[in-house]
Amino acid sequence: MRIEQTILSNLIYTEDYMRRVLPFLKPEYFSDQVESVLFKEIDDFIAKYNGLPTKETLLIELNKKENIPEQVYENLTVYVNDISFEKKDMQWLIDSTEEFCQERAVYNAIMESISIIEGRSKTADKGGIPTILADALGVSFDDHIGHDFLENADERYEFYNAVEDRIPFDIDYLNLITKGGLPKKTLNVLLAGTGVGKTLAMCHMAAANLLDGKNVLYITLEMAEERIAERIDSNLLNIPLDELKGFPKQIYDDKIVKLKKKTGGKIIVKEYPTATVGSGHFRHLLNELSMKKNFSADIIYIDYINLCQSTRLKFGANVNSYSYIKAVAEELRGLAVEKNVPIVSATQLNRTGFTNSDPGLEDTSESFALPATVDFMCALVSTEEMEQLGQIMVKQLKNRYNDPTLHKRFVVGVDRAKMRLFNVENSAQKDIMDDKPVMDKSNFGQRYDEEEKMKWMTKKAGRKDFSALFSN
Repeated sequence: MRIEQTILSNLIYTEDYMRRVLPFLKPEYFSDQVESVLFKEIDDFIAKYNGLPTKETLLIELNKKENIPEQVYENLTVYVNDISFEKKDMQWLIDSTEEFCQERAVYNAIMESISIIEGRSKTADKGGIPTILADALGVSFDDHIGHDFLENADERYEFYNAVEDRIPFDIDYLNLITKGGLPKKTLNVLLAGTGVGKTLAMCHMAAANLLDGKNVLYITLEMAEERIAERIDSNLLNIPLDELKGFPKQIYDDKIVKLKKKTGGKIIVKEYPTATVGSGHFRHLLNELSMKKNFSADIIYIDYINLCQSTRLKFGANVNSYSYIKAVAEELRGLAVEKNVPIVSATQLNRTGFTNSDPGLEDTSESFALPATVDFMCALVSTEEMEQLGQIMVKQLKNRYNDPTLHKRFVVGVDRAKMRLFNVENSAQKDIMDDKPVMDKSNFGQRYDEEEKMKWMTKKAGRKDFSALFSN
């Protein structure tokens, strides 16, 4: 008996087996058309009725299908009537089914990759092949069935009190709102208009990471490698950007030597043409850096996310911009999880956001595709008054690391000549921050509701009875 027959038979006769393996089986794993159609019918029946079908119910349901060719229907009838049941060892069944799923997933991935290489795929391109193969190789039956809240309380307590490994900032308020820096396996995005300081901010953070001894990978899709490197040079060497050209070579070399002594980290800057690469290419780069330079990134910067390509989808292949950008974001976040690093990127304000001095999530380019996926998102805002003061306002838009209503807005200093951000005196925050929760009024990120209002007013009044505050 073929393994396919054994699987289909036990999906009908063995409920424990069905519950265990059904989530991992797919119709495309069955190469025989009759078996693929039959599996789909079994799957549909279980999903609808939450129980095992009989041979009789399957035959009745199949007879209702008008889209099944006559010959296929006749073969299905014979196949179903011939199904027999022979009890087998449960663990052997599960192990054999897992092996079947793995083999079929790899085979299908290889065939899909060949189709892409030959130009026959309408939805994917060559950049998606590494992801397709990685997904297939990752097929496995997960034995973990969930966290038992009461029984696993000790594990939770240890988790709460463990020191999480984060990549810290050198800006006090950024550390404060993230509880010490960026956690690993996260996607973080800066939102700003053109010329406000997205690249400046990322170059500054990359420089700070280097001084902290971290290995940094900076991927640029907009500027040349040399342009990014000179901005990092200006920051680290304390040399104005426009003075780097013609700067005395000996003094420059001395500063580089001193810098090497300050850190055990590295910065790799890699340029790609705009909109030609995605997570699959970045994964390959990381593997190459590991093999050829013994370089393992602690944090990755991508300048910027809207210029990335999806490895799963072809741009314009019956896919709207929301779905496309969301796919890009999901792939990058997946890469962050796989490589155990935080990824930092940036995005543009949309048209309405360019004239908004207090942007919200609704001002994000490509609408809500990014906010729906990222772990942390903040806007950088600059006005003429702030520029005169040498400041940029930072506004939290989404924060999975802390309460986003705390220190929702604050200012940091900016030295554009030397590509630097810096802490400012607390007095500079006077007109920006207050002790009242400042809420995002956008439809997507709105948090200013009665509950939050009550919390704040109760805190101010020193009361425990919320209702008394609204009795009038």
